Amino acid sequence: MSEKKKKKFKFPSAFTVLFIVLVLASILTYLVPAGSYDRLEYNKEENVFIRSGVDGEEEKLPATQDVLDKLKITVPLKSFVKEDIKKPVAIPGSYHKLDQQPQGFLKVARAPIDGVADSIGIIVFVLLLGGCIGVLNKTGTFDAGIAALSKLTKGKEFLMVAILSSIVALGGTTFGMAEETIAFYPILMPIFLASGFDAMVTIAAIYMGSSIGTMFSTTNAFSVVVASNAAGISFKEGMGVRIISLVLAQAISLWYIYRYSKKVKKDPSNSIIEEDMPRIKDQYLKDYDPDNVAPFNFRRIAMLVVFMLAFPIMIYGVMNLEWWFEEMSTLFLVVGILLIILSGLEEQDAVGSFLDGAADLVSVALIIGVARGINIILDDGMISDTMLYGASNIISGINGVLFSSVQMILFSFLGIFIPSSSGLATLSMPIIAPLADTVSLGRDVVVSAYNFGQGWMAIIAPTGLILATLEMVDVSYNKWIKFIAPLMGILLVLAIVMLGIQTVI
Repeated sequence: MSEKKKKKFKFPSAFTVLFIVLVLASILTYLVPAGSYDRLEYNKEENVFIRSGVDGEEEKLPATQDVLDKLKITVPLKSFVKEDIKKPVAIPGSYHKLDQQPQGFLKVARAPIDGVADSIGIIVFVLLLGGCIGVLNKTGTFDAGIAALSKLTKGKEFLMVAILSSIVALGGTTFGMAEETIAFYPILMPIFLASGFDAMVTIAAIYMGSSIGTMFSTTNAFSVVVASNAAGISFKEGMGVRIISLVLAQAISLWYIYRYSKKVKKDPSNSIIEEDMPRIKDQYLKDYDPDNVAPFNFRRIAMLVVFMLAFPIMIYGVMNLEWWFEEMSTLFLVVGILLIILSGLEEQDAVGSFLDGAADLVSVALIIGVARGINIILDDGMISDTMLYGASNIISGINGVLFSSVQMILFSFLGIFIPSSSGLATLSMPIIAPLADTVSLGRDVVVSAYNFGQGWMAIIAPTGLILATLEMVDVSYNKWIKFIAPLMGILLVLAIVMLGIQTVI
């Protein structure tokens, strides 16, 4: 009788991981008491504050500093008037328990649908990006470009990795480049693979560049600026510590990626994703043969230039024109049309390649929607405010360096349930920042603790971008955890040390 071979355990796909988290979020709505803070929002048209409770009742209040002071919201009036703070802020001392709002089976079943509807902007952006890439692949433009770039970077491959990662980190720290980086993977993956790196290096270079930039934000309006405004201080306070932390963290990250890439180049069996690489190479370098590529002629150069120009335009729009996914999607729709015109393909072939490219990224788009569904369950369950209330009670009375370190850990925890950096800032800062006054610490320490904590957790939080990123490059979540865990440990120590320094200076 032959022995049955034991089936090797396969880690669940990104969709399964998200549905498990979705069910866990639902269970939490049964276990964690529901509760809410009242919110205060500035109405520019009427020049009044609107105080709103969870029951839907609204109260109009004069837009004066005196009203803010009475509500113990220690934020200058001008921060609201100038729209430095656009989202409703939590009112200190207004937390009250509510009837439990459990999210049962039907709510869980509907959450992914609501999540897709709520994320339609980024989903359309991803699909249009995929369409553009489909046209470029059909015409051999990417292969020709990769071959030309490989000749230029021969012997200096990691310099390319370091430069690109640092540029992304710069975008992260200055204007919060995060979701936009999804556009980079289909472009950079074949380039990095052709240069001899494995797919994990591509993920680490882009995703960690963005994560470190946002974790150690300097002028990011979506995190450190809105958090500082909500805390009632200038975002320039604590800037020196955050800049030093950013430089150190990026240097450590590049060292970590370089060390890994050298090990893999020396012996491919050292790759954490060795068994996945044939499949990934087939996906991104299916028809690529460095000795037999299409000529990098004028048509292909023009197509690549049009496509690449979209990225600085997109970044400029986000930074200076308040663009978001609707505008970015419009940009890539125009780029897609231009690529079809320049491609020289028959109309049906060109449109077909665009649709095929979009179809390749449908799974990524759906993952984004399902992840958003988790946040909807938590919001509808009314437990996020309860967690913030509990966190504020934990840190009240703690002194000195321990105060900042515990805060960072708590913000990491809150970041799982409130992945929006601006949302967490406007909710938490009016409640937690004043606690620094009671232990004679600057509020800039609280802002840094928020920044470091949420940014650190975003590296692995399934409610954030990581699962969509991994789906884009076909790498499983457990292998990302295995790769990134040591670096996360180092970054945690760095963040705690830098918070300690900021506490005592």
